[in-house]
Amino acid sequence: MNRVADDLNAALHKLFEADPSAYLLGEDVADPYGGAFKITKGLTTRFPGRVRATPISEAGFTGVACGLALTGNTVIVEIMFADFLFLALDQIVNFAAKSVSMYGRRLPMRLIVRCPTGGRRGYGATHSQSPQKHLIGVPDLAIYELSPLHPAAAVFAEMTAAAIPCLFVEDKSLYGERLPAGDRLDDLFSFDRLGTHARAYADRSLPVDHLVLAPGGMLGRTLAAARRLLLDREENTQIVVPSRLYPLDLDPLLPLLTAAGRVSVVEESTAGGTWGEHVAARINAAVRLRHPVTLVSSADSIIPAAPQLEAQVVAGADTIYAALATGPLA
Repeated sequence: MNRVADDLNAALHKLFEADPSAYLLGEDVADPYGGAFKITKGLTTRFPGRVRATPISEAGFTGVACGLALTGNTVIVEIMFADFLFLALDQIVNFAAKSVSMYGRRLPMRLIVRCPTGGRRGYGATHSQSPQKHLIGVPDLAIYELSPLHPAAAVFAEMTAAAIPCLFVEDKSLYGERLPAGDRLDDLFSFDRLGTHARAYADRSLPVDHLVLAPGGMLGRTLAAARRLLLDREENTQIVVPSRLYPLDLDPLLPLLTAAGRVSVVEESTAGGTWGEHVAARINAAVRLRHPVTLVSSADSIIPAAPQLEAQVVAGADTIYAALATGPLA
């Protein structure tokens, strides 16, 4: 097991072994297909009756999942593409998240909605979006993102222990990526932990010219930009990868934020009402920075299917490098 997809699949098997109340609902999740990206392979064979392939009705099967969660079960919903999440928003926002507190006492709602997101696969405008920004700020709804630096089993354990609905964002481009060996990412960069965050760095003893907050799906692109900044400009970059995007745990990052030359937030969502803007507001309220937070996101456009056009829209390593290489550090 050395790919992100394998780690995710193993985490689901582990969860189902440990929790007899666990269910999974979604389109084409049953064997032998095992989901559009093969993340649920083997589950129906091992746990028949608790993993159910559903009709094409996101609102319908998410509503069933909400009912199962309300009665004490642990429920995972797979939305085949995150673009279809909008069809289930009423169930997630107005039922699941509200049910935690609207009955006069706190109720556990162990509901995890898995969403493959992002472009760079040539799937076009309606299968390539990163819509998680639209759910930031919903009370009792947490947002997590898949990361090669965070073991999936630990993330699932954290989400179920929270006992509130959770959106688990999975950048599709990560599924085939290899997990890091030990604490090394490549010949230049390693990683460690800052609380629940992972931190990628080249040399911790050097002053931090750029501190970049990047969700898991943006790690590879941000590392590529950081390598260029180091080799071309001798600028040292550290990358913080949160497991939980919202609510963001800012406290472990305060010393780094205060000391960094510049602070940036990168994401694949299109600009406007983004996670990055929310994080920038949190940072500005917590610390006094030398420069405004730099925000990097995809272009204000639908996502084309043609690879050469898609590359012009979706935020990539060149986009990040260009944004970080602009302006003074001091």
